[in-house]
Amino acid sequence: MTKPPEPQTVAERRVCGLINGLAQQISDHVRVRAATLGLTVPQVTALREMTGPMTMRELAERMSCEPSNVTFVIDKLEKQGLVERRAHPTDRRAKQLVLTADGGSLREQVLELLAQDSPLAGLSPDQQRVLRDLLEQAIIRP
Repeated sequence: MTKPPEPQTVAERRVCGLINGLAQQISDHVRVRAATLGLTVPQVTALREMTGPMTMRELAERMSCEPSNVTFVIDKLEKQGLVERRAHPTDRRAKQLVLTADGGSLREQVLELLAQDSPLAGLSPDQQRVLRDLLEQAIIRP
């Protein structure tokens, strides 16, 4: 006779299923919004994460990807006149990424579009903070 699964295992599977489902909803949401602007998901993600001047490495960390992937994305945004690479004020080896005026305007559009019908819209700001904190605890382990 088969032993029933441990309650923790069932609960963990349920949590994993819910997280996967939410991740898919968010991914679909971003993909559709990116397409309306003629952008790729990585381009939208980069614009969303560029809250001010930053290095490629900082942007890669925010996007949870390798700096080499960010280089490809930034190359395209730079060709579109949305981002500039400038000398870093304190590190001669590094470049800072800075949104142009057009890039800043497009970033505002991106933020507005992403907020519309967001999969997280049903959660209050406090609930979103709690969810974020719990996910960070699960991901970031000492």
